[in-house]
This record gives sequence, structure tokens and C-alpha cells, in this order.
Amino acid sequence: MSRTRHWSLGGKLTLAGVPFLLLALIAVTLTLWVSWQLDGGAAAVNEAGRLRMQSWRMAMSVERQDADAMRVQRAEFDRSLALLRDGDPERPLFVPWDAVVRARFDAVESHWTQFQRRWLQEGGGRPDARAEAPGALSRDTADFVAGVDAFVAAIEAHMSRWTALLYLCQIGMLVLAVAAAVVIVYAGFALVIEPVGRLKAATLRIREGDLGARVERVTSDEFGTLAEGFNRMADHLQSMYGQLEARVSEKTAELEEKRERLQALYEVTALVARATTLDELARGFVSRIARIAHADAAVVRWSDEANQRYLMLASEGLPEAMTEVEQCVNSGDCHCGTPDAASQLRVIPIRAQAPALAHCTKFGFATLVSVPVRLHARTMGEVDLFFHSELTLSAPERSLLEALASHLAGAMENLRLNALEMEAAVSQERTLLARELHDSIAQSLAFLKIQVQLMRDALDGGDAAQIQQVLGEIDAGVRESYGDVRELLVHFRTRANAEDMEPALATTLRKFEHQSGVQARLQIQGHGLPLSPEWQIQVLHIVQEALSNVRKHARAGCVWLDVQQQPQWRFEVRDDGIGFAHDAEPLRETHVGLGIMRERAERIGATLEVMSTPGRGTSVILTLPPLRAQPTPPVPERAETVA
Repeated sequence: MSRTRHWSLGGKLTLAGVPFLLLALIAVTLTLWVSWQLDGGAAAVNEAGRLRMQSWRMAMSVERQDADAMRVQRAEFDRSLALLRDGDPERPLFVPWDAVVRARFDAVESHWTQFQRRWLQEGGGRPDARAEAPGALSRDTADFVAGVDAFVAAIEAHMSRWTALLYLCQIGMLVLAVAAAVVIVYAGFALVIEPVGRLKAATLRIREGDLGARVERVTSDEFGTLAEGFNRMADHLQSMYGQLEARVSEKTAELEEKRERLQALYEVTALVARATTLDELARGFVSRIARIAHADAAVVRWSDEANQRYLMLASEGLPEAMTEVEQCVNSGDCHCGTPDAASQLRVIPIRAQAPALAHCTKFGFATLVSVPVRLHARTMGEVDLFFHSELTLSAPERSLLEALASHLAGAMENLRLNALEMEAAVSQERTLLARELHDSIAQSLAFLKIQVQLMRDALDGGDAAQIQQVLGEIDAGVRESYGDVRELLVHFRTRANAEDMEPALATTLRKFEHQSGVQARLQIQGHGLPLSPEWQIQVLHIVQEALSNVRKHARAGCVWLDVQQQPQWRFEVRDDGIGFAHDAEPLRETHVGLGIMRERAERIGATLEVMSTPGRGTSVILTLPPLRAQPTPPVPERAETVA
């Protein structure tokens, strides 16, 4: 089976140009060779021309009988003949030998031999040369020079033929160059320009809307492959254009569906972020999902822990009579609220399920879509969608409804966790408030109760001195209780500064000076990252409690608050008061405020140190952990900003 040979574009151009290249190389080589021959012949003509001059010089030396000159000239003449006979390998000098040139050269050598025998002898010239017939030397020299001229003329005649050959080669090269240019131009036009022009014309036709344009002439080279690809592309483009409208409509519908899906998710996400109560969340969700699913009615139900009852939280489009009937649905009484099937979305044809869904049929509903509301494999409720017509859901529609139900489950769980968090915060703050009251006002009131009893005893006994003493104790106790109450109110109004701790500390010290009359000084060193508001609250309460202890027990004249921000936050409250021994009553857990300070420090992972020397004052040092190691407090102190 024969195979068709396909020539590439490069092969065709090579085939067109190689013969001319070979001919050009041959012509150039021949031209160089002829030029070399001409250079060697020209040098030979010059050397042969020197023989004539040397002949006349020897004749003059013979007449003068100058033996030394004749020896030198004879040796020089022999060297010239040898150079013409053998050539010069160091430069282009060689005789272009042929029969005529060879005969002329032999004649020159023969005449030279006769000239030497007659006029030149070994040792320098004949002594009787003057006795010869007058003019004999001149005639012999003229004859010898004539032979040399004949030899030069033969060389020049031979060189004229080489010159003619050189001209012929140059004319051939010129003709070859013109022919090669014509062939290359034609090959370029036929193999490159014309195919490109056909491709360009077909491309312009397609650009103008003629999708039936094709490249008609297809060669076997690269342009042929390109033309075939262009034709296939045009076929595909024409086929695609025929279906373009349908495909555009299909893609438009897909994009619109995705847009609606994203818009629905965005609306539900915004609702989840904004809703603060379960009722607000349920009402907003049921109205949105009814619009998104194009449902005639929608219901959101919340299940109890045992999944035995499903309570209606909100409804949209449901008849009032049906709303009253389905306020609470027991599990198993209806297709709504079925925990066994709550793990997946269900499409229930209502008419096929009669009489189980007779009340739904009564109100004209034909299809029920039940979407479970689940979080971490726990059923929290379900969303029921009612339709007056029969309905089938596509996979994207099922996915969207399940995603919306998942958002609802997360939002309901967040509301529950927020409620628990607020409850825990209130409970914890109440505990702290009870401890504060117990450690301060309660003890003062107990003291006043004892003093009141002593006052009764003094009044019954009529002891005036005792009465005055008890009245003084009662007055001091009332003042102490009043100070404690004012201090607690100040503590409860404490707020955090999200940017800087220094203003809050300065305000705390000014209030302390106003209440106690004790001078207070603040010193801050270094620059560190700001503390979070929760951490600032805890630190301020600890500092306030330390200052309260100074006011009550230290009898100090001055208080210093030193704050160091690097490498970690460190707060030191020190005074110049009376101090106490380490094993004394103030260090016990029953001491006013000390236990609360330690609990607050433990809550934020800080360390609290109390150092005191009797007569030299007390220092309370609070050291916070590095910022990268600071844990988030488990419960934000929301109630601590209450006035």
C-alpha cells in the first residue's frame, strides 16, 4: 500500500532554494579558483618581465668585464628561472602552463644556456669579448630578450582565457541570483502569501457574520494543517451559533437560580444576625422561606427535648382554623412532626395520604414539604411548606431549603446559648454582689445591731456615759456603712475603655482621693498592647478593692499605683500605712475583699501577691499573663456596668 508523501512548508522552501544554493557555491568556488590562477599568472608575468631587465644588465657587465657583477647577475637570473619553473608556495606565483607556454619557457632556457656559454665563463666573462664582431653582444641580448617577450606573451594569452572564464562565471552568478530571487519570490507567494491571504479572507468573512466561510484550497504543509483547523473551528462555531440562543437562555436561567439562592441565603443570614428573640427569628424566617419557596403557606415548629410535641412558633399564609388546630402537634398524629423521618427533607402528596391529612385537603392543599431543623444530629424542629398544587423539588431546591433550615437551627441554638450566657452572667454577678454586701455592709449592720442592743441596755440602766459611747459607735458604724455603699456604687458604675487603661485608672484614683482624703499617685512605664474591655473591668475592680482596703485598714498618708506594660502588664498598689504581719487576720479568706480579688485574678489567669511589713505599709501586686497566653473570660461581665 503506497503512502502519499506530505511536504512541510520548510521542506518545500528548502527544495526550492537548495539547487540555487549549490549552483551558487559551485560558481563562487570556480570564481575563486580562476581568481587564484589569475593572481599566480600575474605574478609570473612580473617575474618573467624581470628577466628582460636582468638580460640587459648582464650585457652591460660583459662590456665592462665586471666579473663580480656578472656572477651575482648570473645567480639572480638562475633563481628567477627556477622560481618560474617551480612556482612560489609562499605566495600565488605560478606559470599557467600549456603547450605554448611550456615551449616558450624551454626556448628561454635554451637561449640562456647559449648566452652563458658565449658570453659568460666561470670566474667572470671572456677576455676576448671585445674581439668579437661589433654589435654581436647587443644582437644576442636582443634575441634573448625577444625570447623572454615571447614567453611573457604566451602567459598573457593564457591569462586572457582565464579572464574570459572569470567574466563568464560572474555573468552566470548574476543570472543565477536573478533566477533564485524570482524562484524564491514565487515560492514565497505560492507557499506563504497566498495561503495567508486565503486564511485572512475567510477570517474577515467570519468576522462579518458569514459563518459558512471556509478555506477552499488545502495544501499538505503547515498552512494546510492550519486551514483544516480553521475549517473545523468554523464548523464548530457555526454549530455552536445555531444553539447559542438556547444555551444563553439555559445559562441565564442557571445564573438567575444561583442569584436567587444567594439572595435567599443572604436574607436569612441577615435575619439570623439581627434577630434577638426566638419569636422575631421565627416570624422573620417563616415569611422569607414562604416567599423563597413560592409556598402558599409555611409553618415553623419547635420540638421539645424528647421530640414528642411540636409547637408552632410562627406561620405564614395558613388559614386561621388550621392554625388553631396545629398549635401543638403530637408526634405520630400527623405527617408533620415525625421524628423518625426528620433526618431528611420529605415531599408528601397530601391527597394520596388521606385521611391522615384530611384537614390539609379540606383547606385545598395538595403537597406538603417537611424540612427538618437539625443541629449536630439533634432535631430542634421542622419547617412545613404547603402548596395548593402538586410539586416535585429539584436537587438545587432541596439543597437550598436544607441550607436555610440549617441556618435556622444555628440561629435557634445561638439564641439559647446567649440566654444561658446572660443567665450565667447575672447569676455570677449576683454572687459577687452578695459577697460584697456580706463582706462590707452586712458586717457593719451586724455591728450596728449589737450597738443598738447595747444602747437599749444603757437606756434601761440610765448610764449616760455608756449612752454617749454607744452613740459614737453607732455614728461611726453608720458612716462606715454609708462609705461602703458609696464605694459599691462606684464599683458597679465602672466601665472599660477599649483603647487605653490610663484614663480609667486616673479616674479611679481621683475618686479614691475624694472619698478618703489620702493622696494618690499614678505612674505608668512602657508601651504595650491594650487590654480587652473584659480584662480592663477585672483589673479595675481588683485595683478598687485594694484601694478600699487601704482606706479601711491602712491609715496611710499616700498611695502609689505603679503600672508596668512590658514585657507584660503588672499593677502594684502600695501604701505607707501601718501594714500587718503575714500570719495575721487580714490574710485569712474571711478578710473583706481579699477573697473576691483573688477570684477575679484567677478568672483572667493572673497572679495576685500581697506583701506587707508592720509599720512599713502594704503592696498588692497583680501580674497578668502574656497577651498571647491570655484566655477569654468564660462569661462577660455584662451586669458590672449597672448603675
